[in-house]
Amino acid sequence: MTFVDSGIQPTRRPKRENASPAPTARAQTALSHPGFDAAFIREAIRELKPVYARVERVIPPLEWAAHAPYIKAIRDLKRERNAVILAHNYMTPEIFHGVGDILGDSLQLAKEASKTDADVIVQCGVHFMAETSKLLNPDKTVLIPDPDAGCSLAASVTPEDVRALRAAYPGVPVVTYVNTSAAVKAECDICCTSANAVKVVESLGAPRVLLIPDEYLARYVATQTKVEVIAWKGRCEVHERFTGEQLRRYRDSEPGIKIIAHPECPPDVIEEADYTGSTNGMIKWVKDHQPGRVVLVTECSMADNVAVEAPKTEFTRPCNLCPYMKRISLPKILDSLVFMKEEVKVDPEIAARARVAVERMVNLAA
Repeated sequence: MTFVDSGIQPTRRPKRENASPAPTARAQTALSHPGFDAAFIREAIRELKPVYARVERVIPPLEWAAHAPYIKAIRDLKRERNAVILAHNYMTPEIFHGVGDILGDSLQLAKEASKTDADVIVQCGVHFMAETSKLLNPDKTVLIPDPDAGCSLAASVTPEDVRALRAAYPGVPVVTYVNTSAAVKAECDICCTSANAVKVVESLGAPRVLLIPDEYLARYVATQTKVEVIAWKGRCEVHERFTGEQLRRYRDSEPGIKIIAHPECPPDVIEEADYTGSTNGMIKWVKDHQPGRVVLVTECSMADNVAVEAPKTEFTRPCNLCPYMKRISLPKILDSLVFMKEEVKVDPEIAARARVAVERMVNLAA
């Protein structure tokens, strides 16, 4: 294991995107389409009974009554638009299980986005994910229900920062986490996700690799490979708030509880975990081991989605919510399909270079 701090400071202080701006006309779905009448609501609840049977453990009946008409309207409109919805594991369960067509972590969504024959892709995730879908589907319409669904980690590094790193470490290949803008991807050699970061780093056959922007992911990867990993100081504001002390309290209060953590967490959290892996890896671990109780150390909504798939497991939720993921809602998804907004576009010159880095990752993972 060799871990090195890059020593390069960001060219600017990362701007934290406003998690709760004042509502805009764009976000006021109630002004965008007619309300649902009583007959439509009753039909939605009747039609979606099989769906609710799957999620009733995590969505109370009164909440489902409010969600059902939106879910039905979205499903109906998807067929009319020939649209497909990509839903990340951090989406709330009414989105993930109610309207998602392709489900998973960043790697799964990136791979499946390149295969879809839909005319329209609706990205239920954050902006860098929508950009990645556009890179892999340049001739399709890619929509994101809220363009302000950003990412603190993606905001921590700029193209100028990558160029400074290349100047400081000439000849060292640059691996960028998919949690970055298309402009940053365009400056790098290959992308990775938390699921395939070790594989990507080792695929380069280099003794030293720059792995940006997540410092904690880089630290974790350094423990899994003999390659020297040089890191950036970016962090996810959700995962960096977890602590090892917090997890030790869970173990003290309930001996035998299992802890599984995302590699974006700090090292003291990783040390306490029984398993560390990507969101899809965490889901698989729970399904394979079926623990009686588990602490899922990642974004809070994922526990609800996994609970649907693992009914024998009880989940303790150290609930850190991602304010950016939570900007995506059923009303905004419907609004997006009704008015075909907000469309994601990437400058063609940037897209051409960024696409190379993404396709290298996808082809490696195939």
